[in-house]
Amino acid sequence: MTGTNHQSERKLLGVAGMAWLFDAMDVGMLSFIIVALKAEWNLNEAQMGWIGSISSIGMAVGALIFGLMADRIGRRNVLILTLLVFSLGGGLSAAAAGLGLFMVLRFFVGMGLGGELPVASTLVSESVATEKRGRIVVLLESFWALGWIVAALISYFVIPQYGWRIALIIGALPAFYAIYLRWNIHDSSKFEAQKALEKQGIFKKITETWSKKYIRQTAMLWILWFCVVFSYYGMFLWLPGIVVAKGFDMVRSFQYVLIMTLAQLPGYFTAAWLIEKWGRKWVLIVYLLGTAVFAFFFGVATTLPLLLTSGILLSFFNLGAWGALYAYSPEQYPTEIRGTGTGLAAAFGRIGGIFGPLLVGYLLVRHVSIASIFTIFCISIVIAVFAVLLLGKETKNKELV
Repeated sequence: MTGTNHQSERKLLGVAGMAWLFDAMDVGMLSFIIVALKAEWNLNEAQMGWIGSISSIGMAVGALIFGLMADRIGRRNVLILTLLVFSLGGGLSAAAAGLGLFMVLRFFVGMGLGGELPVASTLVSESVATEKRGRIVVLLESFWALGWIVAALISYFVIPQYGWRIALIIGALPAFYAIYLRWNIHDSSKFEAQKALEKQGIFKKITETWSKKYIRQTAMLWILWFCVVFSYYGMFLWLPGIVVAKGFDMVRSFQYVLIMTLAQLPGYFTAAWLIEKWGRKWVLIVYLLGTAVFAFFFGVATTLPLLLTSGILLSFFNLGAWGALYAYSPEQYPTEIRGTGTGLAAAFGRIGGIFGPLLVGYLLVRHVSIASIFTIFCISIVIAVFAVLLLGKETKNKELV
């Protein structure tokens, strides 16, 4: 069996989606673990910011390296490799005795995570029917919300009672799932056909993404990815910490973030429903504008009702936008450079993920208000909206070649 013609779309969605869920569990738990580490290792806000940023540095490296590898050795092989790298790194970090070793291991976790996400969306994009492609990729992204929900539940019930190390060990169990993946997933027939035709060099593929033919969509994707990742990791890795900073204790903070996290699922499902009706471009624009509005309100919230309402709607719109982003990105390129183009955009975006958490940490140390910090993320999202509006082309019903 050489392609996905003989395996159902539902099976492919489930297999790729479970990998996505495990990755989200890791990122989600890290946001809670940072709060626990602050107390245990007596960290300041700048050090807390670095924990989030070192993962993003790993993600940038992983998205670049594994995106290029996906066009050489296949999507499936890279998907298995990245899952193993991130799972083993996560498990070993449970044994870290200090911040230095913990951050080194977080870099490897980030590498696996940064490589897996664009490669999984590329594989699914190439493997499903054109008229359902957008919806299926957004549904794939919805597994991220499930992973965050599992992370919030583990963090709420496990960390206060048994500690953050046990939570990380639970998160590392997906390493065993990678073995199962090898037997249950196949490269797309499009990739196999392209592989048989020619072998294009890595640097040629990179330069091709910036050629006259693709420069507009590449520029749009790089701006979009940078702004979305910068704001997402700045806001969401700090979410439990920000709720604590607004005056709530750790357990109460975890409880409120769990409630906010539940709103991610309807965000994905509505985006999945609308993406084949409105198209990718307008779903992205509407959900990004919703993110910008509620990021501002979350920043200025001083009462619990406003904090929860804006947090819930921030989760709803932001994660719906992520779903559209992963559907939109692989559709910008032909098969021979799809993994490279999507991986490069994701890698550049991860640079934003380095600066987002760091910025929050350094501004909090300097007593800059949370309202001002979230206004910065609000502006970043608006820039992403203009990039899609001015440079983006609609790819709904576009036949992938």
